[in-house]
Amino acid sequence: MRKSISERIFDIFNYTVLIILALTMILPLLQLLAVSFSSPIAADSKQVFLWPVEFTLDTWAHILQNKVLWKSFAVTVYITVFGTFLSMLFTVLTAFPLSRKEFMLRKPIMFMIVITMIFNAPMIPFFLTVRSLGIMDTLWALIIPGLISTFNMVIVRTFFMGIPSELDDAAKIDGCNPFRLLFQIYLPLSKPVLATISLFYAVGYWNTFQTAILFIRNPDLYPLQLRLREYFQAPEELAAVNLIMNELAFNTTTLKAATIIFATVPIVLVYPYLQKYFVKGAVLGSLKD
Repeated sequence: MRKSISERIFDIFNYTVLIILALTMILPLLQLLAVSFSSPIAADSKQVFLWPVEFTLDTWAHILQNKVLWKSFAVTVYITVFGTFLSMLFTVLTAFPLSRKEFMLRKPIMFMIVITMIFNAPMIPFFLTVRSLGIMDTLWALIIPGLISTFNMVIVRTFFMGIPSELDDAAKIDGCNPFRLLFQIYLPLSKPVLATISLFYAVGYWNTFQTAILFIRNPDLYPLQLRLREYFQAPEELAAVNLIMNELAFNTTTLKAATIIFATVPIVLVYPYLQKYFVKGAVLGSLKD
């Protein structure tokens, strides 16, 4: 079907706006990447835009040899993988019974859960609660406080409620118990929303910052984002800048750029593998007839 002139204008406007928004997100990342591969003089004199000036690998060679940074990277990967797995498990186990009409207490329980979206826990009681659990200065302190997101749980619950109830009846006739119903029927049908929520959780754990500031004192347990803050507040800790023949091989400007790329790119690379599920899962999980 041929589009009218007004529809074409509307499409052009949409594409233009989306391209501009995409560029505002991509260009800063590309500039940082270019700075990380540029010489210190070019970086400090603002000569670098989207392409390296006086290309050098010295900055990245130093970053990739930084054992402290790799240790923080390992901590972040651990809490992201393990935390996302636990969050998805408990989110699904919470959302499934709350989506069942035969569960008599689902409405009052949902009311109490949704209240937490409106009234967040104050900082001091939150800190005292975590401390009373005895998990201060452990990796559990970076996982347990954010184990279940109410928003994510509501999306999964809404998705479950949209699955035809005839599947439940057929499964019960075949002798399916609730756990088999969940893991063998509902979860295989819920791949889009599960992939979407997994990405939400993974990004949240990867960007862990506030909980790390509150509950982590041991530098060996610093996640990547907290290590970045430490470097930016005290750039001399990032590296002892090399002096070779009176010329700097790299400096704090190029080191900061490379460290930001080092901390950002891994989680960005996950998105293309989940892209086909992302939009579908977000839409289907947020609507209900």
